[in-house]
Amino acid sequence: MMRGRTPFSVAVDARPENPSSPLHRKRWGIVALLFSAAFINYLDRSTIGLALPAIAHDFHLRPIDKGTLLSSFFWSYTLMQIPVGLAIDRLNPRALFATLFALWSLACGLTGIAQTLELLITTRIVLGIGESIYLPGATTIVSRLFSPAERGFPSGLFNSGARAGLAIGGPLIGWLILRCGWRDMFLLVGLAGLGWLVPWLIVFPRSLPAEHILSSESSLRSARRSALTVNRNLLGICVGFFCLDYYAFLFLTWLPDYLVEVRHFSLLSVGGLIAIPYMLFGASEPLGGWISDYLIRKGYDETRTRKAIIAIAFMAALLIIPAVLVKDQTLAIVFIAATSLIGLSTANVTVILQSCAPPSQIGLWTGIENCAGNLGGALAPILMGILIAKTNSYTPGFIVACMMMVIGIFAYVFIVGKLKPISRN
Repeated sequence: MMRGRTPFSVAVDARPENPSSPLHRKRWGIVALLFSAAFINYLDRSTIGLALPAIAHDFHLRPIDKGTLLSSFFWSYTLMQIPVGLAIDRLNPRALFATLFALWSLACGLTGIAQTLELLITTRIVLGIGESIYLPGATTIVSRLFSPAERGFPSGLFNSGARAGLAIGGPLIGWLILRCGWRDMFLLVGLAGLGWLVPWLIVFPRSLPAEHILSSESSLRSARRSALTVNRNLLGICVGFFCLDYYAFLFLTWLPDYLVEVRHFSLLSVGGLIAIPYMLFGASEPLGGWISDYLIRKGYDETRTRKAIIAIAFMAALLIIPAVLVKDQTLAIVFIAATSLIGLSTANVTVILQSCAPPSQIGLWTGIENCAGNLGGALAPILMGILIAKTNSYTPGFIVACMMMVIGIFAYVFIVGKLKPISRN
């Protein structure tokens, strides 16, 4: 067994920071591919919700069946975060990302031929396994392609693909269902996504630089143990990301219903209205990263800069309170759209993790972070439903979401420490 090297280690002069290296010239093409992977990822996720009325009609689903089908994706997606995080730290990112991307695309496509509820649930579970690579994989790849001071913009850019997928996915998936039926929609969307693999395998190098090289299996086991012990930075990151995903998933699941039931918009108009905050959210993600990178290059302290932008972005989420209190419909939509400035935080949230995690464990830390975030995402719609049932109002649920954002500010500003890896040994 070779020791002292990993499958993706390269010579120093080939590192992406060197403008003359081939990897330096390729790295923005790789970020573009990660953006498109995020777009396809969230496009595939959105298919089931839009197709649910037609599926429920064909399969005669009860409400409990629909809830089980909708939640099945998150069972495997959440449980796979830590194993996939460990794998992306250890294995070739090119091959692992391509394999799991192909798995999730096939799972989406094969949903169209499922003949029973059990098979539908199975395809959603497999989709969750495949899509689990997205955030740990992309975060780790960006950390190896860019220096810490320039990671903000590319991190925000690849993340914005997810919001673009949600914004464009609604109208596109709805049109495909009306034109082709839900079965052909799944086949078209899932199998068409496989085309992404061609440029990925062409552009992505067979090896990537690793900032930290594990010298033995024992050092790998030691790294895993240190990551899974309680660490102040990891704790703050997980608490903050839990709060962020709580807020984001609450809007993803309940905003359309709120607009129909409380604001009395038609279902047709809601499709266009919810695209507005998604597009603004997506546009603000690379912007937040670019602003922080620019200020850091000008000499501002990296820790204070990234934490300040996160705090400002999280405070924008509090605008949901005036949104639910104002009587004017247009003004309410303006406030809801303004809450999308929370997207300014996402690139900096990603860079904070990249800066705090030991370089050999960025994938693992991202998996732990995303696992915590998805727990918040799973809790949000359930708690909102309970509060609506108890109070006959959406306002208490939105207030709880705002309280989460205040807790998130505290976690990132006061629990997370200075932005430097906890170990370089």
